[in-house]
Amino acid sequence: MLIQAHLGFAKLHHLELSKAAYDLLSAMIDVQRPGGEVNASQAELAAHVGLSKNRTSIAMSQLVERHVVLRPHSRYRSYFIHPYFAGYSNMEEMQDALRDANRAIRDGELAEPTPPTPQRHLSAVPDRRTA
Repeated sequence: MLIQAHLGFAKLHHLELSKAAYDLLSAMIDVQRPGGEVNASQAELAAHVGLSKNRTSIAMSQLVERHVVLRPHSRYRSYFIHPYFAGYSNMEEMQDALRDANRAIRDGELAEPTPPTPQRHLSAVPDRRTA
């Protein structure tokens, strides 16, 4: 059983994830290796939680866009859960990973989990008649 870092979970609701994204993240947490590595295809993860291929793809895009899941460019069927949400073998490993993650975020090498950018509705943009 892995020790979960709770640093990110306290702010997870701010990321405005869909239910499918929560379900997919839960499946990834369930099959992760220590440190957050997940070696599973989207189809395998979808089957784990009962999502369609399309909903899984949309949910994964949401997790990646919000930096909850990191997708290495050169590795097929491999994902990393952000260190703030990953599980670890022991407390020392978790503390080291979180310290490294905070340093990498500060140095611009790792993105911090981020809520979506608010979308402005066109009706909020003044036109020439209302400006």
